[in-house]
Amino acid sequence: MSSTLQLKPADATQYDAVSLGEVMLRIDPGDVPTAKARTARIWQGGGETNVTMGLSYTFGLRAAVVTALVDDGIGRNIENQLREAGIDTGHVIWFNNSGKGKYSTDAKGTLHNGVNFTWAGKGVLPSVTEYYRAHTPIREIGPGDVDWGHLFGAAGTRWFSTGGIYTLLSSKTADLALEGMRRAGENGVGRSFDLNYRSKVEPDKGRARQINRSIVPHVDFLVGNHDDFSDALGYETREIAKDASFEEWLDAYTEMLRQVAGDYGNIKYIGTQLRVAHSADRIDWGAVLFDVAADRIYQAALRENIEIADRTGGGDSFAAGVIAALLKGKDASDAVQWGAAHGILVQETPGDTTMVTQADVEKEISRALKGGGVSALR
Repeated sequence: MSSTLQLKPADATQYDAVSLGEVMLRIDPGDVPTAKARTARIWQGGGETNVTMGLSYTFGLRAAVVTALVDDGIGRNIENQLREAGIDTGHVIWFNNSGKGKYSTDAKGTLHNGVNFTWAGKGVLPSVTEYYRAHTPIREIGPGDVDWGHLFGAAGTRWFSTGGIYTLLSSKTADLALEGMRRAGENGVGRSFDLNYRSKVEPDKGRARQINRSIVPHVDFLVGNHDDFSDALGYETREIAKDASFEEWLDAYTEMLRQVAGDYGNIKYIGTQLRVAHSADRIDWGAVLFDVAADRIYQAALRENIEIADRTGGGDSFAAGVIAALLKGKDASDAVQWGAAHGILVQETPGDTTMVTQADVEKEISRALKGGGVSALR
């Protein structure tokens, strides 16, 4: 059985959290499907860096990202958005366009920054994301390219996070994630990993499971929805009747989580966001957090039939809320509420990343627990 999570004090470190992952420029056509769009908004996002955005902007924590970008207008746009959220971008590995040096490419896009077109959907038309990420610089960095000794040792970091989208981009990304996890553990850094399986990134579930099974032994906080545990790790939940109650489903699901925790004795928390989509813009939303040492499931307030603006980033923001609570000394019962509240609030605004404050999160927790409505602020 895993022990209780021990984190470094803030005054002994430069960073509260560092994430490793891919970050892309998101083209958002607004209320028009991509094929008919003529104008769009620009955001940035990535399954791993979305977590850091929440930790920095919403929760006021000292955060940095480790990623790679081509040094052009798109790369600098992404950097500017990260910096606007308070994130330290000093650990970005920049690829020049001169063709000279280890981190270089040409000026014709042989390597290019990742771009995705994401339409949020409407009603019975689902959200659709189309990726252009096959030749991104993040795929080219691997073990030995990041100075973990500085980040986790000399500078000091309290938490390190990465995820299953990033690890499946190339063999180098999987190896670098594993190197980072190991070095974080050697330096007493808390570690989280979001399974976050995407078939568009890696259709071979066997390969995904092989990679994830090498990384999960080094994780303190494991994140994934119901399907992720099957797709990305190979665990199945006991079948129950389609009309079974939530309590019956949770009992079966808890059995599976106990099996995961038993197989990986290092895991201290397992978090799952629960999203039932009635349409592209109306969902039920909840979350559970399994405290392994206490052998207890904590459940967040359930939000039913909630209208949303953009579902992208909800799970990443759930993880950010849980991590922020743990870094701020909260217990598991508070952490699951922070995660669920931050996750739903991010879905109320456009783009992948957070646009709310910690005060907003705390107010949403209070509202949800009381079952109250939403009043205008005047």
